[in-house]
Amino acid sequence: MSENPNQKCGFVAVIGAPNAGKSTLVNQLVGSKVSIVSPKVQTTRARVLGIALKDNAQIILMDTPGLFSASTRLERAMVGAAWTGAEDGDMVAYLFDSKKKGPNKTDLQTMERLAEMVKSRPVFLVLNKVDAIAKPKLLELTAKLNALCPFTATFMISALTGDGVQDVLKEFVKNLPEGAWHYDEDQVSDMPMRLLAAEMTREQVFLQLHEEVPYEITVETETWEQFDNGDVKLSQVIHVTRENLKAIILGKGGSRLKEIGARARAELEKMMETTVHLKLFVRVSTKWKDDPHYYAEWGLDSGA
Repeated sequence: MSENPNQKCGFVAVIGAPNAGKSTLVNQLVGSKVSIVSPKVQTTRARVLGIALKDNAQIILMDTPGLFSASTRLERAMVGAAWTGAEDGDMVAYLFDSKKKGPNKTDLQTMERLAEMVKSRPVFLVLNKVDAIAKPKLLELTAKLNALCPFTATFMISALTGDGVQDVLKEFVKNLPEGAWHYDEDQVSDMPMRLLAAEMTREQVFLQLHEEVPYEITVETETWEQFDNGDVKLSQVIHVTRENLKAIILGKGGSRLKEIGARARAELEKMMETTVHLKLFVRVSTKWKDDPHYYAEWGLDSGA
């Protein structure tokens, strides 16, 4: 870790509604996949730390679960994690999907809370997916949202293409406190590899089956073995809540599970830059959402 006295380092909480593009933005800023992305809402379940470098600055990005009206224990834990991230950050980036007609009830509640936060730290409005919206509508939306919360600055970006993302990064750097870097220069996330590997597989389940499978599945890396030549061998269990979901994920003759495994392995090999041997199993675990071990492993509050 470098000891340059001119270094800057700090935490940025990236918050917003489900599917606003938070994980896509974090991955763009980091320049590497650290958070999974799918069309399904609530893909991100816990705070994921991604680490971006620019000039003499280390920007530690907290990709948080989406903000929504929570009803179940798991959902309350996820929303709680998002707000804890916002409270812990040196600054907050509020991502808003500009394709929405305007703020809904949850958005209004969020901005009410952010209006208090902006008194103690920078809070940025980041309008995402702006490439799909006419400029007059964007300006109208910007005015409406800034009337609800006096944001420190507003940015218009496309997290998917990366357009405008560097401007956001520069603003983060400008507002970072001075201080030594918390992580090594080549580190892109603080998430343990076992969890990150499980997330890669969960992403593939969602991408391939998101219409058929609810988000009530989780993936656990049960064994991890590293060989002298750098190869990695791991086995993972996809936990589902019902027998019919197991049949859907397995597919005819196990064909769907094989495809999920092949794509997950390709993502893992890209991320780890080594050969990966992946074995997947599907298990019916009706009560995994009540398991305190699951919440602890993901840094969620099981009493939420």
